[in-house]
Amino acid sequence: MRIRPLEPSRPEEIELVASRMRATLVEVLGERTGAAMYTMDWLRRRVRQHLEGGDHVGQVFLAELDDGTIAGHAIVRIDSDEAGGEIGLFSTVYVAPDRRRQGIAAALLRAGESWMRERRLPRAMTYTAETNRRLIRAFEAAGYAIALQSRQMVGLARTL
Repeated sequence: MRIRPLEPSRPEEIELVASRMRATLVEVLGERTGAAMYTMDWLRRRVRQHLEGGDHVGQVFLAELDDGTIAGHAIVRIDSDEAGGEIGLFSTVYVAPDRRRQGIAAALLRAGESWMRERRLPRAMTYTAETNRRLIRAFEAAGYAIALQSRQMVGLARTL
């Protein structure tokens, strides 16, 4: 397996990441809420916003298996924390259900953190639904701790 940046000239990669963003919403929030939250056009635009020349300074990483299968992705960007300081944000992390518990999420987190360190960001964070136990456990295993908690969301963070 290798971790590589999404190739912006390959629309099928943008489509795959957008569809998996939708799959994450459905998995965490349920079919009715997750599928209705965003249109596919909005999700495609969101992926493109994290590529060079987009609205965010960010990157989309793909976990590509030896046979060319894309097993997961992570979207990272420079964002602001609650105090207004710059942080590295994991906007989305996804691993295909049949590829989970194989170290892919950990590899994606390492790639995202490396990207953040290159930009001298002091801290990495992600936000997720408090019910998204799989993602919370993956981040905790990588050294993240719950830094913020609201009624339905948690923020996990670690110093880089």
